Amino acid sequence: MATRGWRPVAAAAIAAARPGGGGPGRGPGAGPGSGAAPEPVPEPATPATAALYVHWPYCRKRCSYCNFNKYVVPTVDEAAVRACLVQEARTLLHLSQVQSVTSVFFGGGTPSLASPRTIAAVLEAVAGAAHLPMGAEVTLEANPSSTSPARLAGFREAGINRLSIGVQSLDDAELRLLGREHTAAEARGAVEAARGLFPGRTSIDLLFGLPRQSQDAWARGLAAALGLCDDHISLYQLTLERGTALAAQVWGGTLPTPPQDLLADMYQTARAMLVAAGFRHYEVSNFARKGALSTHNLSYWRAEQYIGVGPGAHGRFVPRGEGGCSREARVQTLEPDAWMREVRSHGHGTRRRVVLSPLEQLEELLALGLRTDEGVTHERWGHFSPQLSLRAVFGEPGEAQDLQQQGWLLLDGGGLRCSARGLALLDSLLPALLCQLQRRWAPPAAPGRAAAPGGGAPRRSPTGDRAGGEAAGVVSGGCGE
Repeated sequence: MATRGWRPVAAAAIAAARPGGGGPGRGPGAGPGSGAAPEPVPEPATPATAALYVHWPYCRKRCSYCNFNKYVVPTVDEAAVRACLVQEARTLLHLSQVQSVTSVFFGGGTPSLASPRTIAAVLEAVAGAAHLPMGAEVTLEANPSSTSPARLAGFREAGINRLSIGVQSLDDAELRLLGREHTAAEARGAVEAARGLFPGRTSIDLLFGLPRQSQDAWARGLAAALGLCDDHISLYQLTLERGTALAAQVWGGTLPTPPQDLLADMYQTARAMLVAAGFRHYEVSNFARKGALSTHNLSYWRAEQYIGVGPGAHGRFVPRGEGGCSREARVQTLEPDAWMREVRSHGHGTRRRVVLSPLEQLEELLALGLRTDEGVTHERWGHFSPQLSLRAVFGEPGEAQDLQQQGWLLLDGGGLRCSARGLALLDSLLPALLCQLQRRWAPPAAPGRAAAPGGGAPRRSPTGDRAGGEAAGVVSGGCGE
């Protein structure tokens, strides 16, 4: 599934997942030892490539834990929505002057409620506006309640070649608590049908850290999922979001809050079980075997360009068609009817666009790249920062060196990455690393300014929480202010 974000950390509020959750950030940073801001680093003229995210905003019901941009309405004018998705995809591809689309991801909402005709129309528009290579990963998020074998076959005929199924749990009581439509039996049937049509390319999502969920219950559920799943699985710690029914129950005292140590144990148990089953832990919340990594999600974590189409979708791309040379963060209008009016009037429904400063781009690269087992490579860092190397920022004495000595972080010929145990504590490591980056990027603080926070051992807390939907945006906070 698309990356869905994790909780804000002290030095930056970062939302990663189905493109969304970004913010304007702060102004350009200043170069090391000087009072002038570095010039923005232009994106290379070639290759002009990007991933494409398409948001279907409708659901049949709202789950008890969900605060994503989705809408439950009596009827949907699918022909009108389809026409606007097609128009916006064409417009944004033209503005970006992207020559090749590397992957497409249909997220939501519940995009499996859309008809195969809508999926096919969008893919035809993409292929008409840019090159869509044969075999490019084209993913559809699906709920078990809207994945009959006939419907799945229709999606495959429309061009879908990978499925991400929101199983969430194989326990009926847990599914009722989460407000899901499907039963455990329906989830099993949906996964089995999907594996028959998309062998090796069927992913499932599971949630852990539910109120009253025990370590043993989680381990049993995961073992059952391992007996059912294909070669990709995403595990997300349940995040209590303001405004959701489940959060109101927990905060109101009706349901208990899972202890942090229990959440950490659940995460480590899951990692051990999946690695033993042959899965590579390639990202905080994602595991794959037999090379079944998600190409689309990797484009987010590697800070590559992506274009967001549909209500509330976010994007990161250079608007070359408008003469732009620097990356922009774009957010489409949230509410579907308002979004459609804007698309009809202007060709697209972009509500907010902000040019990202060089420092903001590096902050996103760091926060996203460290979520993966490959980390931030020297080559990728050099693309965004040709004058200030990864070693110049994090190889000098400071927080990063302290974290390396404590075994949480590694800096070597491959780049900067978390150790296996550091990956589970990323939300605790990031503030110090972002502060070190900001200090190396900015001139020395004036006398009287507070010092940056020191190191110390990271707290024991998993970062495998609900990731999905929003690709990263960074709103920088003060460092020691």
